[in-house]
Amino acid sequence: MAAILTMREGRADDLVVRGARVLDPVSGVDAKLDVRVDQGVITQLAERVDANEHRLFEADRLVLAPAFVDPHVHLRTPGREDEESLATGTAAAAAGGYCALLAMPNTEPVVDSAAVLGALVERATREANVPVGFLAAISKGQEGRELTEMAELADAGAAGFTDDGRPVVAAGLMRRALQYHAITGRRMAVHCEEPTLSRGGHMHEGAVSAELGFGGYPSVAESLMVERDLALAGYESQPIHLMHLSARESVEALARAQAAGAAATGEATPHHLCLTDESVRTLDPNLKMNPPLRAGEDRSALVEALRTGTICAVATDHAPHARHEKEVPFEEAPFGVTGLETAFAALHTQLVEIGLIDLPTLLERMSAGPARAYELDRPRIAVGAPANLVLLDLQATWRVTEEGFRSKSSNSWLLGESLKGRVRMTVAAGRVVHEA
Repeated sequence: MAAILTMREGRADDLVVRGARVLDPVSGVDAKLDVRVDQGVITQLAERVDANEHRLFEADRLVLAPAFVDPHVHLRTPGREDEESLATGTAAAAAGGYCALLAMPNTEPVVDSAAVLGALVERATREANVPVGFLAAISKGQEGRELTEMAELADAGAAGFTDDGRPVVAAGLMRRALQYHAITGRRMAVHCEEPTLSRGGHMHEGAVSAELGFGGYPSVAESLMVERDLALAGYESQPIHLMHLSARESVEALARAQAAGAAATGEATPHHLCLTDESVRTLDPNLKMNPPLRAGEDRSALVEALRTGTICAVATDHAPHARHEKEVPFEEAPFGVTGLETAFAALHTQLVEIGLIDLPTLLERMSAGPARAYELDRPRIAVGAPANLVLLDLQATWRVTEEGFRSKSSNSWLLGESLKGRVRMTVAAGRVVHEA
């Protein structure tokens, strides 16, 4: 059975987007065109199409691209609906231009049984504003001692397996999990952290942590586990996906594995691609995340890996927290930041506008790249394809404020910042799910 991505029921839309720059980097489309959608399916791409009675979106000077896929979000459901819910998290995703999400299993209870997974899938049919899939835990309770019933979870529609939030410390358990790919066909996604090295760390171990007096979380705590997990995946000849990479050494290890023929993919977050540990000097708890912001050379390595495709996917690692949890001194704050509503604008502003990567590359890494990593159908602009579209205003400038969020939580690393580039419309699974 294929991975299940589910959203609330509704009627597919009929619409025409007129005069946009249509940009689908994978399909090689880059032209000013009209796009017609009939009952949620793209039926025409031409210089001029008949609108008939369809909803008409005038899109002159806007860019129409395949909508985004986020392979790493925390929707806090079940258990912490005070921080986020399926409804609010997917509304935030729609506002950010996303047509598909993959949610992490570190909920309360953990998604480690077919019963919990089935309840989430059923709930998404009532509440989710965009299609959402659910990853199941690798180990029961994410405790790293015993594997979950992976075959049963795959049959129930799990989109993949991860203990994100915790590493799989036992190498033997990780090896057995990788072996299950031959049965389930689902990707193993790993949080790479050696906890005896990261323990007590609040930020990247380096000059800034020494000056501030904070416990350091060294980059080797990540890269050491990256090397181990790549070695195990290579030994078993199984694919693996490396989550939220942050360190130069990790990127180098991934590149070596790929050059040797490994089926290994990696993701990076907007905050790691845009910031360094120098930002932590503000002591803003919204800059505390796991893995932490690292040094300038690490950020540069991540950007270059995104440009070349060594890192194939942008993932927000959207991690909502209640206000009282973050309104504490930096050392006491939990790890995690939000990101669904700001990802494109942040990367367009801080990478594309200054020439570090080009727009087609960013669009591919936010859409086709993450879909490919999990073997999902990629969003595309082609006749016969389901309409999964994002309409972008690259010239619009806006300020990030709490009041503008659809998410329940506002622990954004971008509060108060001005960004260039805004989502004007999102179409997910053939339905208009966001307009601005």
